[in-house]
Amino acid sequence: MVRPDHISRLAQQLGERLQGASHAPEEFQKGVQQVVRGAFDRLELVSREDFDILMEVLQRTRIRVETLEQQVAALEEAVATRSEAGQPAPATDSMDSKPEEDADEGNAGR
Repeated sequence: MVRPDHISRLAQQLGERLQGASHAPEEFQKGVQQVVRGAFDRLELVSREDFDILMEVLQRTRIRVETLEQQVAALEEAVATRSEAGQPAPATDSMDSKPEEDADEGNAGR
């Protein structure tokens, strides 16, 4: 959200520019453009292209998280089933999840 102090400051600057508007319309237009550009710069806006890229990354991350959650649930169920049957749980190496591929996927879109 835009803070009220930003709006007040913008209104004050525009008001100051309007006082001399009748003398030089071109100068007035340039002044208003400067004020508006400055206000937008302070709002920390992102371009639509950057936003779309970030949304794609977020969607891929959500899909990956859901897949990992399903894998964890399946493994937990397998461990629970084996422990109920009296079989020892198999020893697993936490490095079997191919982290190199995951890291490469994260950098592929950049």
